[in-house]
Amino acid sequence: MWIQISSGKGPDECELAVSLFLEAFRKECNKKDIKANVLAAVPGHVTGNLQSVLLSLEAPDDNSLNEISSGTILWVCTSPYRPNHRRKNWFINIEVFEHPDRLSFSEKDVRFESMRSSGPGGQNVNKVETAVRAFHLPTGLTSTASEERSQYMNKKLALSRLSNLIKAKNDECFSNHKRVMWMQHNTLERGNPLRVYEGKEFRLKQMVYFERNR
Repeated sequence: MWIQISSGKGPDECELAVSLFLEAFRKECNKKDIKANVLAAVPGHVTGNLQSVLLSLEAPDDNSLNEISSGTILWVCTSPYRPNHRRKNWFINIEVFEHPDRLSFSEKDVRFESMRSSGPGGQNVNKVETAVRAFHLPTGLTSTASEERSQYMNKKLALSRLSNLIKAKNDECFSNHKRVMWMQHNTLERGNPLRVYEGKEFRLKQMVYFERNR
């Protein structure tokens, strides 16, 4: 599971709230034996603050992750940057994402087909089926190789090209996933918070428990 903690387009106080929540949340995860690894982070305008952070969560028991849901976090505190500012409610957003499926690559999932090479190379090219086409059965992706004189070498070359195609497919999927997550920066909802924290100590005052829909 991935979760994104974002200040949206909020001011420095919201970016500070992201940093404070990240620290509190990682301590909470540690107590529950949940590994929370930072995948990416966008620095805030004030040193030490964060506009957003992307976490990868891993737990021995999936039930411990079900309580983590998308929603709003409210921090009630006088601004540490603008003491005379009347506003005391600062909102940040939590968005839960399933880890994007990553295509696996194994030669066991590949079917090879021999064929005759075309192009320069003399009569041997037309008589011997040295070219190779490789089919990745789970995805339907294919690659071919005919440059080498031996079928064995063309098979290795086709397999390598197929591996690169799978990698490119995974990179495309990851990029699309990141683009969707980045769009969440603009969807911060102010109201009905999942959690409420108070004061400069970032004390947890209220928490809403419900099981996330799976």
